[in-house]
Amino acid sequence: MKIISKYFMFILAFMLSMGSCKKDYLEREPTFIVDNEQLWQDQKLINGLLASFYDRIPTDMGLNDQGGSQWRNMANYDDAMWSGGSNEEWRNNIVNYGRGSWGMYDYFYIRDLNLSIENVDTFGSKTLTDAERAQLKAEFRFIRAYIYFEMVKRMGGVPLVVNQLLYDFKGDPTYLRQPRAKEAEVYDFIASELDAIKNDIGNNVSKSRANKYTCMALKSRAMLYAGSIAKYNALLTPNVVTPGGEVGIPALRANEYFQKSLDAAREVMAGPYSLYKSNPILGENFYEAVVKKTNNTEVIFARDFLTSKSKKHFFSYENIARGIREDNLSSSSIVPSLNLVENYDYLDGSNGALKTRNVANTDYIYYDKTTDIFANKDARLYGTVIYPGAPFKGLTVDMQAGVMVWNATTNSYQTVESPDLGGNYTDGKLLVAASGPNRSIQEVSNTGFYLRKYVDANDGTSTRGIQSDVWWIWFRLGEIYLNAAEAAFELGQTNTALPLVNSLRERAGFPANSLNASTLTIDKIRNERRNELAFEDHRLWDLKRWRQADKVWNGNVNNPDTRVYALYPYRVIRPGDSTRDGKYVFVKIVAPKFGAPRFFQIFNYYAGFGQDIINNNPLIVQNPFN
Repeated sequence: MKIISKYFMFILAFMLSMGSCKKDYLEREPTFIVDNEQLWQDQKLINGLLASFYDRIPTDMGLNDQGGSQWRNMANYDDAMWSGGSNEEWRNNIVNYGRGSWGMYDYFYIRDLNLSIENVDTFGSKTLTDAERAQLKAEFRFIRAYIYFEMVKRMGGVPLVVNQLLYDFKGDPTYLRQPRAKEAEVYDFIASELDAIKNDIGNNVSKSRANKYTCMALKSRAMLYAGSIAKYNALLTPNVVTPGGEVGIPALRANEYFQKSLDAAREVMAGPYSLYKSNPILGENFYEAVVKKTNNTEVIFARDFLTSKSKKHFFSYENIARGIREDNLSSSSIVPSLNLVENYDYLDGSNGALKTRNVANTDYIYYDKTTDIFANKDARLYGTVIYPGAPFKGLTVDMQAGVMVWNATTNSYQTVESPDLGGNYTDGKLLVAASGPNRSIQEVSNTGFYLRKYVDANDGTSTRGIQSDVWWIWFRLGEIYLNAAEAAFELGQTNTALPLVNSLRERAGFPANSLNASTLTIDKIRNERRNELAFEDHRLWDLKRWRQADKVWNGNVNNPDTRVYALYPYRVIRPGDSTRDGKYVFVKIVAPKFGAPRFFQIFNYYAGFGQDIINNNPLIVQNPFN
């Protein structure tokens, strides 16, 4: 399905809003207005309307065609920080979240969808068959359910408006006001809508149009959220609820929602999808599972970017590793954290903390190559992050922060760094690599890592003249496996959860059945989500629904989870010592330019309603602690 431009979307919305306008005094038909009847008689306009609705689905952390305003969120509240230019590092490394953070209250979108759902039958019968009208209405309703999910996960219960609200022009619009529905009622509406439309929506083969499996993927995710909130909000102190249920889901309903999530996931897993396993190089395989468009059996639903320049994006341009960028403008904006890198375990099952010091902590561990420290790690690390010495775009991303020069007199190392990327030390060898890391330079990694996931590996994608069409994944089978595993485990069905988690781990290089019934825990499943779904817009929402965000990001400087950590490689200069000279050592530090510890407070679990919303509708109950 073709995606129309933002300009056309605006014109189309204007056309719809002006559909009932009268002729001017000259009785001339305006050439820029299409009324409802005209629109529904033109298949191209109908397709364009549908495309515009898909195009408006938010990608809160992801790719978009207008620049980096949204993907900066990856740095704000995922396992990363901002190392981009324009002196924005401090502003974009958000550490203290506001009362309105992550809010969404888009009833313009809901109004447009409600109008179109009703107009399908009112005006479309002359153009569309019964089956076509049923499918079109189902797609509109799917998008509406998706938007209600996006609002309820941010705001809690919101008004459930499912028909046009028509003003009678009698001077008093207050009858149009509606109170917030209960949080549980919104989730129940989403589930019932998706069940109602799944058989009408058809089996679209396009990844950018919804089908019945997409409906069940959304249901699986939404019901998992509802189940988690029901279970864990009751355990939160202080409890985040409102007397009318606008916030808070009864704990007794947790298992009901978990079961619905599991059942929906099973429907998806019974469909035409399978885990992507086309590349025998496991790290590359995981990268391809997200970015590859042809013959990708894993992706269920995605925002695609077509080959036309107007629909491509600058994500790769602004996040390519510094040393391999193709011009002198932009790079290195979102840089993954050492925290994430160490969350990926070694394939023998041992903890993923990187080994930088000997057991007695009396000396460094010396490595022949910068890549050696990452050997035998979960392959998803390679598919997600570019670490020092890793290849990308057919090139090696060399990283070296400086040199460690041995001083025999003091029996210690002197660290030498420089702001001159790619420059040499006095021995004629490299001092700081072209990709850093560096403590102060803009547009170079401050953490010692670069992003691989979603960055285009094809030639020419780093220049302004050639943008990228890598898509943004809304749903893929890897998530569905984890949804099912978590829901099953919460229901006490460990034997159902176990093979799902092990399947993902085996694809990442772990031995078959690396976990068993005694080693699979809820924390293990949560870690699998963090590793599998990094930078796919899940981390924040997972921490929120588990009611863990205020504990993980508690603002305490002594809590390592509140800080972004970095790994800096150094070349050793120690003449006469063949076991150390020319080797590489690594130093772990708090990432330079990262500010105060991240501080998520109780009121952040639900975004506050703006005063303008409450003024317009006094029936709106404000969220707790806002």
